[in-house]
Amino acid sequence: MFDKAYRQRLEADLAQWEADGVIAPTAAVSIRNALPPLSPGINIAVVVAIVGGLLIAAAFLAFVAAHWTEIARLMRFAILIAGMAVAGGLGAWFAARERTVLADLCASIGAIIFGAGIALVGQMYHLGEDFAGGMLLWSIGAFAAAVLTGSRGALAVGLAAASVWTCMRVYDAPDVLHLPFPAVWLFAAVVAFSWNSRVAAHLVAIAVLPWWVATSLRFEFDGAQPSFVLANGAALLFGAGLAIAAAPSPRALRLGSVLSIYGAFSLAVVAFLEVTTVDDIVRFRAGSGAGQPLWAIVCGVAGVILALASAAITRRAGEVLAAGAIGLVLLAAPVWPASMAGESWLAYAALLSAMLCLVVSGMLDDVRPRIVAGWLGIAGVIAGITWAVKGSLLRRSAFLAAAGVAAVAFATALNRVLPRAGR
Repeated sequence: MFDKAYRQRLEADLAQWEADGVIAPTAAVSIRNALPPLSPGINIAVVVAIVGGLLIAAAFLAFVAAHWTEIARLMRFAILIAGMAVAGGLGAWFAARERTVLADLCASIGAIIFGAGIALVGQMYHLGEDFAGGMLLWSIGAFAAAVLTGSRGALAVGLAAASVWTCMRVYDAPDVLHLPFPAVWLFAAVVAFSWNSRVAAHLVAIAVLPWWVATSLRFEFDGAQPSFVLANGAALLFGAGLAIAAAPSPRALRLGSVLSIYGAFSLAVVAFLEVTTVDDIVRFRAGSGAGQPLWAIVCGVAGVILALASAAITRRAGEVLAAGAIGLVLLAAPVWPASMAGESWLAYAALLSAMLCLVVSGMLDDVRPRIVAGWLGIAGVIAGITWAVKGSLLRRSAFLAAAGVAAVAFATALNRVLPRAGR
């Protein structure tokens, strides 16, 4: 919850409680005084200043690009150095005056200029055409700027450059697992953890997705479906996020909760992809075998174990169901038939049950993003089952009707088991 929105709601609640006589006026004053001051937000002046700075930077780059061939090489290099120095100097000046947003913007611009400098210097001096290596160097420089300045924008630049780097390496060597990127990602995750920043946690969670997607699409296993490889990645992200959030630390709670949210949405997307790709609505592979690489299976199993460990620590029933949702999505891969001749009703049932578990898990733990992810997954799986290319539509309607009856029976059992307050 954003701090400002929370304060507004708390202020309204305090006023209502005080008017109803629930709390004394002195208690309301004590609560207000105990709250730390709000951090300065982004006002209109800051927004206009950001736009002006971006326009000036764009004008500078356009002017330099227009006269690039007319400028001597040494002068070009000096311009690039001067651009980074000016951006860093302005960032330090804004930071000294506690204008954190503008300081972050300057650090981000400096990281972007550094990347442009790598490309232009390589062009000027005809260095080796290793574009991926240049992206790695850009990423290292941006990470260094992020660590030194605490800039979220520089961290975003570094993660974006690292994502391009790993995608290119995977494309160049599709049969080799690109392990350097997970090491870089773990470094970024440690930085986000140390900052205790929700923005940084979101950036780290997003950055892991391109590696999994590129890896699943480029690895040519024996008929393996990319969705099955992606399922293991979603399982690990979801389970690891829950386990990190279970640690007794506010920093871990912030990072882990964000990772688990992205893991829940990834799990829902994967459930939809499993139905649509394996059922030949969208064809990625000539074969349809459910074989998976061993390292991916280990990641998926680790996700289930981490989710169960988190449930054991927090004693939350919702996390047990979250682990069940992960396991059911992973189970759909081996139970899918190896040939395209028949339909796997067990796999359909497993995916629908997984998404239902995800919804109930979010409701029990009061985690709204998990509920939304589960509903989206249910909608996607039902759509995939209904509009799959092969098979009888009559049989599908019968299956969906049976699944609906089972869901109603499950709801009736829950209504009797759960206390009234938890329904």
